[in-house]
Formats: sequence, C-alpha cells, structure tokens
Amino acid sequence: MARSPVSRRTLLTFPALALAACRKPKATRFPGYCFVANQDGRSVAVVDLSNFRVRQQIHLDAAPTVVLRHPQHPTVFVLAPQNGTVYEIDAVSLAINRTARAGSQAIDMQVSPRGDALWVLYREPAALVEVPFDSLRPMRRIRLSAPPDGFDLSLDNRAAIASRQDRGIVMASLTSAAIERTIAAGTEPSIVRFQLNGKQLIAGSRPERCVVVFDVPTGKTVVRLPLPLEPRHFCFTHDNGGQLFISGDGMDAVVIVYPYQTQVAETILAGHAPGVMAITDTSPSYLLVANPETSGIMVFDVDSRKLVASIQVGRQPGSILVTPDNQYALVLNEESGDLAVIRIYSLAARYRYKPAPLFTMIPVGEKPVSAAVVALS
Repeated sequence: MARSPVSRRTLLTFPALALAACRKPKATRFPGYCFVANQDGRSVAVVDLSNFRVRQQIHLDAAPTVVLRHPQHPTVFVLAPQNGTVYEIDAVSLAINRTARAGSQAIDMQVSPRGDALWVLYREPAALVEVPFDSLRPMRRIRLSAPPDGFDLSLDNRAAIASRQDRGIVMASLTSAAIERTIAAGTEPSIVRFQLNGKQLIAGSRPERCVVVFDVPTGKTVVRLPLPLEPRHFCFTHDNGGQLFISGDGMDAVVIVYPYQTQVAETILAGHAPGVMAITDTSPSYLLVANPETSGIMVFDVDSRKLVASIQVGRQPGSILVTPDNQYALVLNEESGDLAVIRIYSLAARYRYKPAPLFTMIPVGEKPVSAAVVALS
C-alpha cells in the first residue's frame, strides 16, 4: 500500500506544535477584588485583580486588622479592634454600608459555620458575640469569666476560646450560645484550632513549647507533644487536616504533626525565622512559608517536603492568601506596604534553591496585615 506523502508544511508544523506544548500557559486575570486592611493607614485598599492595580482606598476611623468575605454575597467585613467596630463594605459600590459594635476592645472575628453571621471575640467586655448578617446588630453573647486571647469555630457549630490568664479553654455551643465546659489546659494556650472534622482540638503553648490534642466530646487530653519551637502559626493541609505545619520562635524550621496519629512526624528547615504559612489546593500542593526578616518566601512540595523555590518579596511579609482559582498567591508585606503577587504555575518543575520570579508588586498602604478576595463574576 502506498504511503501518503508528507508535505513540507506538515514537517515544519511539528516543531511548532512541540514548542507550543512546552510553553507555559498565559496567566489569566481574576475577575474580582482583593480587599487589604492597612493597619497604620487606617484604610482598606481595593486591588482590582483583573489588572493588578489599586482601584480605591476606603478610609476608616480606626485601624483595621481583620478582613473576611461574606460566603455568598459580594461583601466584606472589616474589624477594627481598638474601638471594637465591624465595618460592612459592599464589593460593588466600594462603600461602607453598615457598622456594628458590641464592646470597646475586640480581638478577632470569624464567619459562623452555617454562614449566616459573624462571631466577634471581645476582650472588653469579655464575650463572644454573634452578629447576624441580615441585621448586622449584636445579638447573642457568650459571656466569659476571664479575658480571652483567641478562638476557633468548628463545623459542628462549636467554639473554643483560649485564655492565657486562666490557662484554660472554654468550649461553647453556638447553637445554644452557652458554655458547655471549661478545659484546664495545664499549659498556657497561645493558639487553638479545631481539626476539620471537629472531633479534636489542638492547642499550642508558646511558653511550654508543646501542642496538646484534646478530645472535643469529653474534653480529655489525648496527647501532649513537645516541640523544638514556640508554636505561633498553624497551617493545615486541605485533606481534612491530615497534616499540621507549625512555625514559631526558637528554630529556623517548620514542624510537621500528624494529628490523627498524634505524633510529630518531622522537622524541615524553612529559612530564617519562619512565620506565617499557606497551602495551595493544587496538584502538586505547595506550602508557602514567609521569612519576615529576610523578605522572602520559601516554597515546599507538601508531599515530598522538598524545597522547590525561594522568592524575594517585599519587606516583612506577614500574611499569605491564595486566590479562589488557585492561580495566584498574594503576600502582604507589612514594612514596605505592598502586595506581592506570585503566579503558582511558576513554581512547577523547580529545583532546590532555584529562585522563582514575582508576577508583580502592588503598593497598597501602610502596614497591610489582612486581606480577603471577592469574586465578581
């Protein structure tokens, strides 16, 4: 059987197709805004992620430290702890719609597990306060006997509230807005986080350099794990919290804990004085670790633990978040006052100590400390 002839045009097309297959796909713009809380600037910068430019500065009458997005609507909520005020900002009009205040000094806030309210932790007066989205007025209060220092919410509608003064953890039901029990931690609880299934609570103690795992239904201690550092930052993997990464003072490393096996798995070197962390929901998955003192980000493959890239960002990176499409990592640099944008695709197929480029850098204001991304499509 005679073979069909191959034209010269076809032969010339093969190299072009091979070259196109090797090219990196072009970056696409995210249709939405990143709202950045500038603590020293007393403002919220609105960064348009479709062109990576600041569209507007929304000025406040107090210093913001926390930004959360509404789970269903194009709205963000901003907390200013010094005056205990929550500001609601419309992501379309870029204007403050409403405010709420239930005390004179707040610490933190989270969206309720049911996605219908904020729970705001106040130090003065000491209470965890519900602020429903529909009214944005303080409603139910869980009153506390000691000044709180931090809290977390579980998917089964519970709260864990830590108090260093009392060396205890208050377990409360959000359904009934009532305290269920108080756990005597035995150590000073510096940070508390629920496992994603809500069955275990993990408390980190900086003075004692340990993490303690508690059984939520009974409040009993499951295990106490000593650490080589003071736990300051927790970061869970997306596979139901199967791995917990811990960073803190005292060691230039990140400690990996398997909460379900209740054991410390290993310790990996992660640059000088590792700080905040973030994990991408990609394949492969990456752990991004900030090094505030050296203005860098170290990137590790979560599965292999190998360092795949190092990236120079602005001065004192203090917060990392990943866009909902997992295309970009956004780094807030507190001292230089800018937002560094890392294209996550650029991290693929890199090797140890090979630097990765920044996608862009955006000036946003004085001491950016928190951010939230809102899609507008």
